[in-house]
Amino acid sequence: MRLAIIDYERCQPKKCSLECLKYCPGVRMGEKTIEINEDTGKPVISEVLCSGCGICVKRCPFKAISIIGLPEELDESKIVHSYGQNRFKLFGLVVPRDGVVGIIGQNAIGKSTILRILAGELIPNLGKHDEEPSYDKVIEKFKGTELQSYFEMLKERKVKAIHKVQYVDILPKVVKGKVRDILKRVDERGKFEEVVKKLELENILDRELDKLSGGELQRVAIAAAYLREGDIYFFDEPTSWLDIRQRFNMAKLVRELKKVVVVEHDLIVLDYLSDYVHIMYGVPGAYGIVSLPKSVRVGINEYLYGELKDENIRFRKEPIVFEKRAIIDYKNRPILLSYSDMKKSLGSFKLEVKGGTIYKGEVIGILGPNGIGKTTFIKLLAKVIEPDEGEVFSEDIKVSYKPQYITPDYDGTVEDLLSSITNIHSSYYKSEIINPLQLEKLLDREVKELSGGELQRVAIAACLSRDADIYLLDEPSAFLDVEQRLAVSKVIRRIADEKEAGIFVVDHDILFQDYISDRFIVFSGEPGIYGKGSEPLNKREGANRFLKEMQITFRRDPETGRPRANKEGSQKDREQKEKGEYYYE
Repeated sequence: MRLAIIDYERCQPKKCSLECLKYCPGVRMGEKTIEINEDTGKPVISEVLCSGCGICVKRCPFKAISIIGLPEELDESKIVHSYGQNRFKLFGLVVPRDGVVGIIGQNAIGKSTILRILAGELIPNLGKHDEEPSYDKVIEKFKGTELQSYFEMLKERKVKAIHKVQYVDILPKVVKGKVRDILKRVDERGKFEEVVKKLELENILDRELDKLSGGELQRVAIAAAYLREGDIYFFDEPTSWLDIRQRFNMAKLVRELKKVVVVEHDLIVLDYLSDYVHIMYGVPGAYGIVSLPKSVRVGINEYLYGELKDENIRFRKEPIVFEKRAIIDYKNRPILLSYSDMKKSLGSFKLEVKGGTIYKGEVIGILGPNGIGKTTFIKLLAKVIEPDEGEVFSEDIKVSYKPQYITPDYDGTVEDLLSSITNIHSSYYKSEIINPLQLEKLLDREVKELSGGELQRVAIAACLSRDADIYLLDEPSAFLDVEQRLAVSKVIRRIADEKEAGIFVVDHDILFQDYISDRFIVFSGEPGIYGKGSEPLNKREGANRFLKEMQITFRRDPETGRPRANKEGSQKDREQKEKGEYYYE
């Protein structure tokens, strides 16, 4: 089976000469391989007639066409849902079961579509996008499987599904009122006080929903889902904007529910949270395939390896490897800069940070809960704000800064933006920035039209493209999938090594921080009231200090070397806490 996928957002027939139609060998021989839709004025490719020559792919000036050959075992009968001709197709589904079922995969691979289908919000059309979908057809499709009875209950409305959506920032547009009133209104389980305490919502109960930050909105959305009485719960990327403590608080809360399906990119949290995982693979934006269920450790490791052993399928050429780098004594390297003890007050919030020395080629990970002053510290280093006491560094130190919240206020394309910073057409830039961050297809896109993940990658590229001594990256992993996070981490390491720059990274993904960082600065205190930042600590000491405050212990997976969080109260957890070893190298 062959897929012809057209990105209709990129397709602009009024700005081209319809090269796809003009150069198609099938059209030239009189076949209707490509036709123009009368309503949209855009091309439609017949996947039956397409020979797969790829000429249209090469000729399209907007890179809007992809021709993809599928594995032999896939055919039209295995399509669960299609968004239309020449659009994304989903092969397979997840089977809900008792416990927590995790789904892991790249962005735009169909994970959210699966949640919508299982939540009863979308009736799968089985690839017949020109027919009215119905549960009768779906039930017949899955006859003899566990999904047959599940869809029968969905049809008869005998399943109450609770769905925590991915994009919580839309909630204030559809729900109005104070947090307390909203949560009490949906509390069907009588656990309002309990969930408020576990998710640390006490200080925002009397705030209006449209006045909350991203992390606060996320916790309110999780609380609202938990408080409702349901038969099955769906959580789509519940860790976005949450700090590490809040992520594990969420995980503990979700594990109290009987039947859960969760989509998550933070592998440590997914590992801690799930009982089983399904791997999704394919081509983002084109098609997605669902693997068989696997134990959580085996599933995550196979995802990292890019190989499904039971199915005998390799879906990625290179494995994702979190290499354990040798600990370098940076004191033998040239000093890049030093900064003194600093103090800063912002309203009622007070911040104190100990001074430190940074060496050339060093990546400093910054750890701590939300509202504790990490972003304020980054802004001090960026000289966006000035300290009340202390000094940052001299004026001749050049700084490049990527803020936490990115606003797409640039008028122009991605190519215009990056070209205004550096020469993006050099072979070095293409190999070190454009290719790893998958920016080639974004270059002709307007910055204001980018999605959250696309905008994040462009912002990271813009920051690292500048000529600077210090690079400051605030939450660069937000909105990125696992592959994209690894790509960003490798780019950060190369920039540090090749430019001998100093790089400060604020991020809540511990696996990401563990991979890129040479030392840690740890922030503690009381969120929203005061924060204290340590001097740069060696990796082991910094991680131990941070994890002890979080009361979380980590071990390393013997196969992949990735950090894994021990279940609270487990034998390994108790042993490490008794030794005071919260972080194992």
